[in-house]
Amino acid sequence: MGTYLLKRLLLAAFTLLAILFVSYCLLRLAPGDPTRSNLFGNDSAGMAVDSEKGGLAGNQALRRKLNLDKPLVVGFCLWLENVVCHGDFGESATVDPGRPVVDLIAERLPVTLMLNIFAVVLTYLLAIPLGVMTAERAGSFSDRLCEFLLFVLYSLPVMWVGLLLQAFFCEGGVYEVFPLKGVGVDDPDRFSIWRLQLEYFKSCILPVCCLAYGGFASLSRYARSGMLEVIGSDYIRTARAKGLSEFCVIWKHGFRNAIVTMVTLFGGLLPGLISGSVIVEYIFNIPGMGTLSLYALSSRDYPLQMALFAFSGVLTLAGILIADLLYLAADPRIRLSGK
Repeated sequence: MGTYLLKRLLLAAFTLLAILFVSYCLLRLAPGDPTRSNLFGNDSAGMAVDSEKGGLAGNQALRRKLNLDKPLVVGFCLWLENVVCHGDFGESATVDPGRPVVDLIAERLPVTLMLNIFAVVLTYLLAIPLGVMTAERAGSFSDRLCEFLLFVLYSLPVMWVGLLLQAFFCEGGVYEVFPLKGVGVDDPDRFSIWRLQLEYFKSCILPVCCLAYGGFASLSRYARSGMLEVIGSDYIRTARAKGLSEFCVIWKHGFRNAIVTMVTLFGGLLPGLISGSVIVEYIFNIPGMGTLSLYALSSRDYPLQMALFAFSGVLTLAGILIADLLYLAADPRIRLSGK
């Protein structure tokens, strides 16, 4: 077990290094850079010349600060040295110039974590029982109806669903139940603590629904497929022949063997918790990791983009490792070997 973990950690470190190097190269080779600026934004010709000189000097200073004047490999090694030796991911170049990118991420991370954790919990609590129940009634009218509805639900675009929910249930829509944008309230001092919690909860409902419905539709189908593979097995028939209740047969004997598929899907949850949903956060104007990633991409903020790539890469590899370890709890017959 220890040898296996050591090998996996070394492989993960090498994989992360390769991901970061490729990402850095793609950022550097892509057209444009964060040093571009509008040098002729003034009406006066003299002011335009002064602005051009100052802009060029500022561009050169920013290029040196971001190591854009150095070759690709050298620039990446200097960035990696700052991260590994000093824990410094650099300062934002365009989104919030001069501010450490770690502070920007720490500021927006809690909102994204909260929304996505709620969405994941809601998805699993609803999708797994529905998948198991439809598997028990495979081929029935209710199973076919659920299969059709879940297929339709999975096919709906997130942007369309978000805008539709806003049009019907948000302020200015048909039923003004939920706030139109943002999470929380603008003036918390005028609310009591319980009313503030209620308003905060109301502002999270629609974004969480948009984040959860696609995963709910797909996970329920995976749960159904996993249960169908084991529900006709010999040990299930043996358990029924012993006189065990149907609940015990399905949930104690069958579900534990069918859960392996859902453990595999769990490996992709960690990076999703951090990256969030760009579309959902943009529609509801939520200051989370999704909108931060969008701003970093549109403004070519290299330090912020590299920090986001690093965090996403670490969480993706950690999710895969955790999923492998969860196999042991799901199925004792699985053994991890370091050979």
